[in-house]
Amino acid sequence: MILKSMQRNGLILAGFAVIATFLVVMTSLLTKSEIERQQQQELLRVLNQIIPASKHNNDLYDSCTLISHPDLGVQPRRVYRALVDGQPTAAAMEVTAPNGYSGAIHLLVAMNVDGSVAGVRTLQHQETPGLGDKIELRKNDWILSFNGQRVNGTDDTRWAVKRDDGMFDQFTGATITPRAVVQAVKRAAIVFEKEQQAWFTAPANCHAPADTINTVGEPQ
Repeated sequence: MILKSMQRNGLILAGFAVIATFLVVMTSLLTKSEIERQQQQELLRVLNQIIPASKHNNDLYDSCTLISHPDLGVQPRRVYRALVDGQPTAAAMEVTAPNGYSGAIHLLVAMNVDGSVAGVRTLQHQETPGLGDKIELRKNDWILSFNGQRVNGTDDTRWAVKRDDGMFDQFTGATITPRAVVQAVKRAAIVFEKEQQAWFTAPANCHAPADTINTVGEPQ
């Protein structure tokens, strides 16, 4: 009797588990397209902040190419290319700073074709609230200090925080975070300077199979 009762209760619990799993899966499937749409809208909002309408008359989201470069991150990176009447003006690339205080910091770095920084935004991070999270524009305008700056080669010592004798401020009580971001933006600017011509002639393949990724040179 007790054994049958245990078996019955086990079957009931298993049934509830199956139903719960089914509901979770269905909810995920039903909301996936809406989540993707919201993510795309947020990305477009950020793209149009750092590459304003005056610098492009093409669709930034569609004019996207996948590239692979170790100085930008381990995974393939998206590069959104801006053009005016077919002529390149700027590009925004995904960049990862692997050495943040609490882990990787994911950035979007936009470069003008003349080699100057068009803008930088933080996409995702796990830095300490109230300290390292000042890399977010909604928390602090520090990220705007990159606008218009140029990197004069790999030996440009200005590209460091002031504690390291550079030109960028650090945060009170948090130097590791801004140091990681400065280093990542510097690497991105150097890569762009070397590879921009190839990027602008590469196919739009952000939704293509992985074997179409454009692999560029190793860092010098």
